[in-house]
Amino acid sequence: METFLIKALQLVFSLSILVIVHEFGHFLFARLFKIRVDKFYLFFDPWFALFRHKPKNSETEYGIGWLPLGGYVKIAGMIDESMDKEQLAQPPQPWEFRTKPAWQRLLVMVAGVIFNLILAFFIYAMVVFHWGDSYFEPKNGNIGMDFSETAERAGFVDGDVIFLVDGKAAIDRGGIIDNLPSQIITAKTVTVLRDGEKVEVRIPEDLPQQLMRDKKGFGSYIVPTIVSEVIKDREAGRIGLQKGDSLVAVNGVPTPTFDVFTNELGKNRSREIEVSYYRGGVLHTATAQLDSTATLGFYPDFHQTTVHYSLLQSFPEGIKYGLRTLKGYIAQFKFVFTKEGASSLGGFGTIGNFFPPKWNWYAFWTMTAFLSVILAFMNILPIPGLDGGHVLFLLYEVVSGRKPSDKFLEHAQIAGMVLLFGLLFYANGMDIIRAIFK
Repeated sequence: METFLIKALQLVFSLSILVIVHEFGHFLFARLFKIRVDKFYLFFDPWFALFRHKPKNSETEYGIGWLPLGGYVKIAGMIDESMDKEQLAQPPQPWEFRTKPAWQRLLVMVAGVIFNLILAFFIYAMVVFHWGDSYFEPKNGNIGMDFSETAERAGFVDGDVIFLVDGKAAIDRGGIIDNLPSQIITAKTVTVLRDGEKVEVRIPEDLPQQLMRDKKGFGSYIVPTIVSEVIKDREAGRIGLQKGDSLVAVNGVPTPTFDVFTNELGKNRSREIEVSYYRGGVLHTATAQLDSTATLGFYPDFHQTTVHYSLLQSFPEGIKYGLRTLKGYIAQFKFVFTKEGASSLGGFGTIGNFFPPKWNWYAFWTMTAFLSVILAFMNILPIPGLDGGHVLFLLYEVVSGRKPSDKFLEHAQIAGMVLLFGLLFYANGMDIIRAIFK
């Protein structure tokens, strides 16, 4: 229960930041062009709100709704999710969205996406400034992999060291998008070191679908379990593990690699175990109590390189980090439209599980930046009901010189909202099904 609450709290806090920043972008540009904003809400407020306040001499009501599915700003004279037909039936006013030039309305609509990208770049910049940019190159540590049957069918052999991905040095940062398997499945060719020779593996176009269908993953690194850093106030620290300790067995079962070690921990979730480890060539044992996460609380040594940046240097690095994330997400997004991709969709439960079971600021901020990139990309898709739908119709107006009718925009908005809520129910329904039948 504690794990669920911590993940849920991180998810709500992260999404709240993203929604506020996104809607503030719309709000700021609307006010810049002297467009009235009637409401600025975190979360939706059908029937009632948890909090509302309208400052004296302000046109805008600020509030917090009870339905945590996003948020909104209600811009006067605009056909949006509020479907305020009464206001639109009145004569157009100079302070309304619909009376402003197309270029101003276009900027108001793209502002949310722009602000989410800026937020992601800023967070990534602060992450590399505070923690540095950590990564490792498998070729430098001569780190091979044990591959799943799916990856082996694609042409990989156990022990292969990933050398190049599409001609570029293979670098693994361990994130959701910038880990090596995620890069490989969207690549065309991968060069590996096999028995001291370079071998080129051509990646099948349907490899992502095969991996999603088989559900066996891509592979794991063949590295011993050596402690790099002990996490404060976790079980690893309580039993006395230190940097450099080499963990070799769990309950007497040999664990020659980190992957085998974590699998053994998973078999003993919420149980007491005996851990065997070498320190200075001497074998030691310790008794540890695993929690529901089946982790001890330490970082393994993956021969990582960490580069630190000054404050000024961190900003261009943060932009590069954000653009890498965006590029990787776009490359993988196309698989959503496959049968396997659709069956793998998830809602808030899936997103929440990306957060760690213990509060970790590094994980929280990198995940928030990642979600900010996703929110920006998803919102700019040309679907009615999203910012991208409004942008599509505004671009049509700019090019053709003809503005779509309010009735057409109203029907498009309704169709878009039906589609979006359908996807929302489907994705969260898949979470429920997986939870029941896991």
